Amino acid sequence: MATKKKTTTKKPAAKKKSAPSLATRTKTAAKKGAAKKLPARKKTTKKKALTPGGAAPGAPAENPRAHALARKIGTLLSDKKALDIVILDVRGMTSYADYFVVASGESDRQVSAMAEHVLKNLKETENLRPIGHEGMDTGQWVLLDFGEVVAHLFFSEARSHYDLEGLWADAAREKVA
Repeated sequence: MATKKKTTTKKPAAKKKSAPSLATRTKTAAKKGAAKKLPARKKTTKKKALTPGGAAPGAPAENPRAHALARKIGTLLSDKKALDIVILDVRGMTSYADYFVVASGESDRQVSAMAEHVLKNLKETENLRPIGHEGMDTGQWVLLDFGEVVAHLFFSEARSHYDLEGLWADAAREKVA
């Protein structure tokens, strides 16, 4: 008796799909992207130039008391021969002050003397004391914080190094003679 040999036929293995190459994927993505249209960009408007002595558009209302204090500080600084005294109107640009008074002196002793003169006179005439002051010891950069008005008194080289006027370039300026 002859035995039959059992033959099994193997099914052909299913072909594995390989991952599409990078070139194929980018071509496919390009075709899909071409069909979609991107939303139009909104046009930006140019900022209007500030007028000297004017506030930024949309700035809070004028604060006459703070402006008078800034001018008073500028006058007191000019009494001590401060150089290049500028009042920056930063209303609406910062939350902690309405005006910055920036001035410089020719030596660290002059800068300290300017700060002491401002502190002494505002205490005597206005009965006004600063919230805080810093830098009186070194005289490179003295900061006097009166709340709505902050005075920055610099030694000349330090002023050009820190460039506060450049930092607040959008602020309206008023020169004090």
